[in-house]
Amino acid sequence: MDFRALSDRMDREIFNRLGDAVRIDGRPVRGMFAAPWLQPQMGRLNTSLREPMLTVRDADAVSVARDMLVEVPGEGEFVVVNIEPDGTGDTVLVLRRPKRETR
Repeated sequence: MDFRALSDRMDREIFNRLGDAVRIDGRPVRGMFAAPWLQPQMGRLNTSLREPMLTVRDADAVSVARDMLVEVPGEGEFVVVNIEPDGTGDTVLVLRRPKRETR
């Protein structure tokens, strides 16, 4: 097995076992959700997240577009405001809470 195939297999397994079960525009996807209010840390340093984000595999991000609804169990609903492939096979979806219409 070459390195690329091995890396793809490893990434798929990590997302399947450790990823969050979310829905993007109603479609089930495994991703890694991070938000500023969860205060993720690297060792003793805060990661300084400013916006919630969802990291998904590139294959799951192909059909994602801005303004699509993302449902994260336990955290609520968000909309995609930016799509940022990172060049390693993953894509970061930058999220925001949807604007609610006022009547």
